[in-house]
Amino acid sequence: MKISILLFLALVLLTKLSTAQCSTDRKVTTGAERTDLYFPLIGDRQIALVANHTSLVGEVHLLDTLLNSGIAPGQIEKLFCPEHGFRGERGAGVSVDDHLDPLTGIPVQSLYGSHKKPSAVQMSGLDLVLFDLQDVGARFYTYISTLHYIMESCAESGIPLVVLDRPNPNGGYVDGPIMEKEFVSFVGMHPIPVVYGMTIGELAQMINGEGWLSGGVQCELTIVPCEHYKRDMTYSLPVRPSPNLTNDHAIQLYPSTCFFEGTVLSEGRGTAMPFEVYGHPKMNSSFSFTPLAIEGVAENPKFKGERCFGTDLRSFIPGEDHIFLEFLLEAYAAYPDKGNFFTPYFEKLAGTADLRWQIEAAYDQSQIRASWQDGINNFLEKREQYLIYK
Repeated sequence: MKISILLFLALVLLTKLSTAQCSTDRKVTTGAERTDLYFPLIGDRQIALVANHTSLVGEVHLLDTLLNSGIAPGQIEKLFCPEHGFRGERGAGVSVDDHLDPLTGIPVQSLYGSHKKPSAVQMSGLDLVLFDLQDVGARFYTYISTLHYIMESCAESGIPLVVLDRPNPNGGYVDGPIMEKEFVSFVGMHPIPVVYGMTIGELAQMINGEGWLSGGVQCELTIVPCEHYKRDMTYSLPVRPSPNLTNDHAIQLYPSTCFFEGTVLSEGRGTAMPFEVYGHPKMNSSFSFTPLAIEGVAENPKFKGERCFGTDLRSFIPGEDHIFLEFLLEAYAAYPDKGNFFTPYFEKLAGTADLRWQIEAAYDQSQIRASWQDGINNFLEKREQYLIYK
């Protein structure tokens, strides 16, 4: 009888553990997938989408989901697209032209060409804008700059904005220097660290609440939150967020290796391993790679057709969640022409002039990281009120 009771108690315990495991491993539901929360907001309004190839509801594009739900094509007046194009067909930095979406015939208006902010004319006739882009949580990733300009245009035109939130694959930590005003550009518009640990919906609330839009205007903002998302969870993106972020490992390294875009070194564009390698023809190393032109991905990469020697990070397993400064410090130490290592673009990525001179002055990681801490602490305190996933 005692054995039976013990077996029963063991089964109960195992059931509880199993249930707990299921509750922590529940599939994340993105904002776009929670159609019951935002379809009623659309109603019979004339709408525009800010979307691209990452705007999926399950495996179906958001645009197709709306059309399949019974929304007439004429109700979706236009599509706004960011860097990389509406269907993800453009490489980094490649201008996107206005065009008709080949699958639906709906006009696509570029926010990565002659202008990056919708004009008042482009916003006229709209009753609502839906925003759905997959961010990666690094300040220099331009989707959050597109978010800023969309919010500003909506605020100025009196049009509500609905942000369909998505997980941040680098959302579990905050690190890096704070953007300083003199270095603001499209690859860094807000006084936030390089890695800011917020979803794009949370950041939208912060942009609004902190008065960062031009003239301090306020956007009428609705966030459709994710379900079952936790900030420190591991989240694998179902689709490449951009052509050169090819896998989860590259996305994890991106906040660290993107700094090489502000140096003379190649960051691996034009190879099968962008942001997972770095190198230069003048470096000494047993590892090498040769960047090549790849249509729609890297059409004119650094050192096209030249053999670069450097470092392969594909087997690098991060032990901690932070920016890995050792890549930059080791590359600078190994590069023979230190006076020409950095380019003017480096300050735009770093958001400060301090990081360059700290590296040139042979600061170590702990000294550099200590210089960030006050800014990070102030940001964390300010950020708290805008968090959705606590």
